[in-house]
Amino acid sequence: MNPTISIQDLRNGSILALSKAITLVESNKKEHRTDAHALLKACMPFSGKSIRIGITGVPGAGKSTFIESFGKLLHSQNRRIAVLAIDPSSSKNRGSILGDKTRMNELSALPNVFIRPSPAGDELGGVHRATRESILLCEAAGYDTIIIETVGVGQSEWAVHNMTDVFFAFGHIGCGR
Repeated sequence: MNPTISIQDLRNGSILALSKAITLVESNKKEHRTDAHALLKACMPFSGKSIRIGITGVPGAGKSTFIESFGKLLHSQNRRIAVLAIDPSSSKNRGSILGDKTRMNELSALPNVFIRPSPAGDELGGVHRATRESILLCEAAGYDTIIIETVGVGQSEWAVHNMTDVFFAFGHIGCGR
C-alpha cells in the first residue's frame, strides 16, 4: 500500500489521508492500481454504514444550493457529511473546472464536512469512474452521509442512481413532449 496513505489516518478522519486516497483511486497511472486496490481492500470492513444520496439535474436547477442547505441541516444533527461533486472536465488539464466548494462555501467551512470536486472525465452517467470507490473511502473515514452530485447535463446522468440509497432529480430530466 502507498506509504503516504495510512488506513489508520483515514479511519481517524484525516482530511489529508482521505484526499490522497481519493486521488489514488482516481489515478489513471498503472503503478497506482496495486496501491489503490490494497487500500480499498483494507477499507471494505468499514464500508456500507452510511446513507448515500444521489443528486442530479440540469445545470442551474439548484443542486448545489440544495446540497448546501440540506448539508447544513444534517450538520446541525451531528452528521458527518461527505459531498462528492462531479464537475465537467477541463480540456486542458482534465481536472474539475467548476469547483463546487465555491458554491457551497458555508457548508465547506463546517467541521465534519468534506467536499471533493472530481472531474467527470470521459465517463457518461454524470459520475467519475471511481465514484463508487470514493464512496467507500468516505465511509471508511467515518462519514455517515455521502452526497453525490452529478455533473448535471441531462438525460444520461443516471449512473448515480445505482450507487445510492436515495436519488433526487432536479429540473426536467427525461421529460419528452
